[in-house]
Amino acid sequence: MHTSGPDRAEIIIDLDAIADNVATLKARAQRPLMAVVKADGYGHGLVPSALAAVRGGADMLGVTVIEEALALREAGIGVPVLAWLTGSGEDLTAALIRDVSLSASSIWMLEEIAAAGQACGHVAQVHLKVDTGLSRGGAHMSDWPDLVAAAAAAQDVGQVRVAGIWTHFAYADTPGHPTIGVQLAGFNEAVETAARDGLGDVPKHVANSAATLTLPDAYYDMVRPGIAVYGLDPMGGDPAAYGLRPAMTVQAAVTLVKRVPQGSGVSYGHEYTTSRPSTLALIPVGYADGIPRNATNVGPLWLGGARRTIAGRVCMDQFVVDMGDDPVQAGETAVLWGPGTAGEPTAQDWATALGTIHYELVSRVGGRMVRRYLSSVPDELPGAVRRS
Repeated sequence: MHTSGPDRAEIIIDLDAIADNVATLKARAQRPLMAVVKADGYGHGLVPSALAAVRGGADMLGVTVIEEALALREAGIGVPVLAWLTGSGEDLTAALIRDVSLSASSIWMLEEIAAAGQACGHVAQVHLKVDTGLSRGGAHMSDWPDLVAAAAAAQDVGQVRVAGIWTHFAYADTPGHPTIGVQLAGFNEAVETAARDGLGDVPKHVANSAATLTLPDAYYDMVRPGIAVYGLDPMGGDPAAYGLRPAMTVQAAVTLVKRVPQGSGVSYGHEYTTSRPSTLALIPVGYADGIPRNATNVGPLWLGGARRTIAGRVCMDQFVVDMGDDPVQAGETAVLWGPGTAGEPTAQDWATALGTIHYELVSRVGGRMVRRYLSSVPDELPGAVRRS
C-alpha cells in the first residue's frame, strides 16, 4: 500500500506484479501463454501491461479490436498478436501488414480477411473460432464444417494461413459446472472436423483465466488468461492461493476535513445522516472517474489506519467518508482498493459490496485519475518509477 503524497487521485500499477503473474500462470500450465491485454489492459494500461507481460514470458498477446493491436505494434512490441473482434467492411490491411492475426467466425469474415491479405500482399494469419456453447462469438457447430472447409481451401491456394482454432467458455469460473464438459466435448468434435480437412496440426487454445487456474483438460496447445494476468481471481477468491498478486492500487488525497453536528445530512438526497457529531473527509473522485454511483453507503476504503465506508451518495467528482471521532487531515491518502496486504480493501471487496465483478471495476476506473507505474526495470517504460 502506498501512503505518501499522492496526486489528487491516482492509479498505481505494479508492473512487476503483472510480469510475475504471467510467469506464475505459464509455469502452472507448462504451455505457451497468450496474455490478454484488451480494454486498455483491463484498465491497467495497454502498452505498459503488454510490456510487463512479455517480460514475464508471454508468447503472444490478445486484444479485441485492431486499434489495440496496432497500438502494440507502434510501441515496438513484436510478439504475435491476435485481434478477434472485427466487423464487416472494416479495413483489415493495416493489421495484416503489421503481422496481426485475425479471427474468423464465419465464411464471409474469412473471405474479407483473405481479400484484405491479397490486396496488401500479405498472407493473412487466421484463428478460426467455434461456438461451443457461449452463443456469442464463433461459428455455430452446424456452420463449423463449412467454415473449416473454406479455410482449408483458402490455405491451399495461399490466401490465408490457419494459425489457430479456439473457443471460449461460458462457465469456467464455476469449476465443475456441467457446461464445461459439454463445451470441451464440442471443441474436441470441432477439432476432429478440422483435422479431416487437413487442419489437424493447427494450434488450439481454449483456457481463459479460470480454466488456466483450475482446468488442465483445457490447456491444449496454449492458455489464454486475462484477468489473472493482473492478479485477480476470476472465481472471486484470494488470488494469493494461486500465487498471484493484484497489480492495481486506487487512491486519492483527502481534500477537505470538517466537523459537523449529529443529524447532518450528507451528500445529494441525504441518503446518509450522521448519528453523532462527526468528522467528515472529502475524497475527490466520483462516478466520472469510474467510481460506481451504487457504491453509495457501501463502498469500502482505507483511511486513517482503518476500514471505512462511503457515507452518502457518490457524486460525479467526489464522495464523503464519516470518520466519527477519528483524526484525519487534508492530504492524507485514502486507498479505495489495492492488493489487500496492508488492510486496504481489494477490488473483490468492492465487487462483493456492489454486487458486480472486479473486472468491471478495474476496467472502468480512470477518468481524471493519473496512472503511475512501478517497476524494477523502469527502462522498460519511460516514466515508470523504480520500486523502492
